[in-house]
Amino acid sequence: MGRVSQRPGRRRTIGIAILVLWLGGLGMLARRELFRPHTDQLTEAGMRVTPSASFYAVLQQGRQIGFASSTIDTADGGINVRDYLVADLAVGGSMHRATARTDVRLTRTLRVLRFTVNVDADLSPIKASGTITGDTLLLLVVQGAANQPADTQRIRLAGPVLLPTLVPLAVALGERPKAGASYTLPVFDPIAMAAKDVRVSVQAESVFVLQDSSVLDRAASRWVGARPDTVRAWRLATGTQGASGFSGWVDEQGRVVSATQVLGLTLERRPYEVAFENWKADALARGAVSADRDIYEVSAISAGKALRKNLSRLTLRLTGANLADMDVKGYRQRLLGDTLTITREAPPALVAAYRLPDGAKAGVMSVFLDAEPLLEVENPQIVALARRLRGAETDPRVVAERINRWVYDSLEKKITIGVPSALGTLRSRSGDCNEHAQLYVALARAAGIPARVAAGLAYMDGKFYYHAWPEVWLERFVAVDPTFGQFPADASHLRFTVGGLGRQAELLRLMGTLKIDVLSAR
Repeated sequence: MGRVSQRPGRRRTIGIAILVLWLGGLGMLARRELFRPHTDQLTEAGMRVTPSASFYAVLQQGRQIGFASSTIDTADGGINVRDYLVADLAVGGSMHRATARTDVRLTRTLRVLRFTVNVDADLSPIKASGTITGDTLLLLVVQGAANQPADTQRIRLAGPVLLPTLVPLAVALGERPKAGASYTLPVFDPIAMAAKDVRVSVQAESVFVLQDSSVLDRAASRWVGARPDTVRAWRLATGTQGASGFSGWVDEQGRVVSATQVLGLTLERRPYEVAFENWKADALARGAVSADRDIYEVSAISAGKALRKNLSRLTLRLTGANLADMDVKGYRQRLLGDTLTITREAPPALVAAYRLPDGAKAGVMSVFLDAEPLLEVENPQIVALARRLRGAETDPRVVAERINRWVYDSLEKKITIGVPSALGTLRSRSGDCNEHAQLYVALARAAGIPARVAAGLAYMDGKFYYHAWPEVWLERFVAVDPTFGQFPADASHLRFTVGGLGRQAELLRLMGTLKIDVLSAR
């Protein structure tokens, strides 16, 4: 009950802290292919953008307190940038798990169209969204505490602006950085609600050795870096503090190597498992996540669990966590108040309104046919297998089920080393639920069936375990499960997110806070 009676001043302090954390910290996750100082080069730079993903450890005084990720995709004719950060912050003498997420949408000529910012530190959620019209008008909507009216501002702009999260991009997208050079960039400051010029200087140049992948040290039960790679980087710094402030090392592709920001936090680029899995284990060991919980961070396979029932309907009560930014509602999941009902898809939902191979390309769901980071849809091996599984069949349901059966039969169910990619999984023929989902989605897209990765929890033996599975577009998005061979997936699958690893990491903020009561299962 201490959290409920927390004073407004304390909640406000936490909210300000995490807002500054986002503005300063995630500003370091900016990437190369988003902006250039010279507007006549924007089109050429935009066409060079390729899908990518990076992962970071969040450190405070040398100790890891969080995880961050940054992804770029170009799936639907524009550029989408998604940054995510989660950290355990000590505020007011107690620990608070704070999360921040930003989504930025740009044109291929690198103009900002819209953005959203979501930060949450226990009882202090903040959400801001902005839409830019013609480089001259920004409509900014800020929503704070629940049941409070949103603050809407119409802000005039003198021309194109960068967001704080994108400041390092402009420098990296120009000519090769040189020590002593400086740039002045127009930046919109969300705190001042105004555009201002920010001066960025290149202070030094050096060489770093970074780990390119991970291996599991089974004796220590820790992930360690492997395959060292030499990277040249430049130290960038701005003359401002707070929202637009930045000081750190950035490589020639604009990715952060190491940077220190407000609140004394440091981001270091690391392989996914080293950045995420080690921190997750440490958080559990020090009690940041309660051992007495409804949600288990391990997957069903790593826990030795299997789906022994085939539920058609599951009704739950969800309390204790803010689910506003989660993908809980939609299709098979109906949320009324705090009661969620999951219903397995009936036969009518499995009838597609298009035919293969190209029938889905003209529809709105064609964005789920493209390649993304770790989804190598256009790789010749993926394409060849997808075509073989499709054969002469034109019914998407039949092909989707064939792919589900093939992945289920062909992959060994076991914990694997490395970030799950579709191509890597095809070659290794083994993996956990993430590998099964990645390969399935890539094969489905290559066969002409829109598909995406969903993640959340699976209800097994009275407990909820982390799980990932695909969703394919037929009459609507239908959940399937190649890990356990279900088509469609049964009602034991509780979806919270849709998207890649960076999005799935957001499930961490539910650990130790979300309470699940099973009302009925049949």
